[in-house]
Amino acid sequence: MTLLELLERRRSCRKFRPDGVPQSLVDQIIKGVMTAPSSKNTRTTRLVVVRDRAIIEKLAATRTYGSSWMKDAPLAVIVAADVQAGGLWVENCAISAIILQLMAESLGLGSCWVHVNARPHDDALPEETTAEEYIHSLLPATAGWHIECMVALGFPAEEPHPRKERDDSDKVMVIG
Repeated sequence: MTLLELLERRRSCRKFRPDGVPQSLVDQIIKGVMTAPSSKNTRTTRLVVVRDRAIIEKLAATRTYGSSWMKDAPLAVIVAADVQAGGLWVENCAISAIILQLMAESLGLGSCWVHVNARPHDDALPEETTAEEYIHSLLPATAGWHIECMVALGFPAEEPHPRKERDDSDKVMVIG
């Protein structure tokens, strides 16, 4: 499969089979993520791989809208950064997260990103606890890191819908 075919195939997957993800696949994904470029090669990205069902169910409550479907995922990866290691952590984490999703897709796994950074835990009370603070309360070892997102992973429970053809030429400017 070419990279373009992989990019065209990847879809957000929110329904997973109950099968666990073999450690050999997790190892390959992590190896791929650790090749991600980072600003000035600071390598600020940190990963927390969560297999524990009870913790995944609690992570599914991170956001009042947009994370509840995670409860059935067999695996979750928190993509965070040690900001003491360098700047541009949001960008570094975003690059790492998309490489994580592309690695998962290349190995036959589905995935979906849940945005955490600068998001409220409860949309009705946006001034209260943030999604990041909620995760830190569940996983105190992450307290020194900034969390960009979580990515749920697993074998898809259904085939993704084919990508609709569209003309995006109006979104591209060519100079020269």
